Amino acid sequence: MKNLVWFLLGIAGGFVVAHFMNKDPRGHEILADVDARITEFTDRIGDAYREQEARFAGIVDDVRDAAAEAAGTAKDAASTAADAVADAAKNAADKLTD
Repeated sequence: MKNLVWFLLGIAGGFVVAHFMNKDPRGHEILADVDARITEFTDRIGDAYREQEARFAGIVDDVRDAAAEAAGTAKDAASTAADAVADAAKNAADKLTD
């Protein structure tokens, strides 16, 4: 609890110092420079995130296409096998009836 109080006092003190700095033209210039740097940093992080997201989206699409192709191939193979079993069963039934 004591650490939380010190943390909150530090935040409040920071706001007070920033308020007084902003009143002075030099302080205002410093805060504007800090704000510009923070904005530049967040823009770079956002661009990198969107780039990675696009890269992962491409990989996911490729995997989805490969899985769909594999499922189609498996379906075709199962259908062919079922037809072969049905033909074999019919031939066996025909031989038994003759």
